[in-house]
Amino acid sequence: MTAAARPAALVIGAGDATGGAIARAFAREGLVACVNRRPRHAEALEALARSIRDDGGEARAFPADARDEGDMARVVDTVEREVGPITVAVFNIGANVRFNVTDTTAQVYRKVWEMAAFAGFLMGHEVAKRMAAREAGTIIFTGATASLRGGAGFSAFAGAKAALRMLAQSMARELGPRNIHVAHVVIDGGIDTEFVRGLRPDFDALKASDGVLSPDAIAQNYVMLHRQSRSAWTHELDLRPWMEPF
Repeated sequence: MTAAARPAALVIGAGDATGGAIARAFAREGLVACVNRRPRHAEALEALARSIRDDGGEARAFPADARDEGDMARVVDTVEREVGPITVAVFNIGANVRFNVTDTTAQVYRKVWEMAAFAGFLMGHEVAKRMAAREAGTIIFTGATASLRGGAGFSAFAGAKAALRMLAQSMARELGPRNIHVAHVVIDGGIDTEFVRGLRPDFDALKASDGVLSPDAIAQNYVMLHRQSRSAWTHELDLRPWMEPF
């Protein structure tokens, strides 16, 4: 690292909604937003980084496959070498698919697990090595309702998200004494995205009444977790609209 190195926020799964909002939020906190998506989304990823820079923040795009051990090691190495120490790492890959269990192929189950669970391990493994050496850092995993209970049609997604939750718990117990804050955020409800808009005919009314999760509001909570005093760390936080049943 150079003398001009700045703390970095690595966001794995920085899409157009929640991941992008998280990256912007940490950039506003003065961190360099290092955003990642698969290479086929490289143009959109660079557009996100450019929009953060246009707003006065610092950002760099790192297209790579988070399911690939070599890719993830290279991303983390490059950020640490060319940007600065990874102060915050956020895993935000969703992989939400719905199939009846009789229609869920081995390939589908494996791919969902790779995206939503295995990739989380790869990120956590790589950043934990650097943070442990410094005895400082925050690691946040994005979970879902399926992290806590499996719904009909979500056998693959629930299995992967439950595995991610257990990973977060194990890492928190291991790394907390090393001054590394590991948190798991349960997103319980629909998020303001084009995908959810397409599923809900009443989307506009829901949004107008704060009935869907705002990506910016979610991101504010991620910043709050990073800012917390270690005398009162939150490990698991659940976020849902005020009208969401649970």
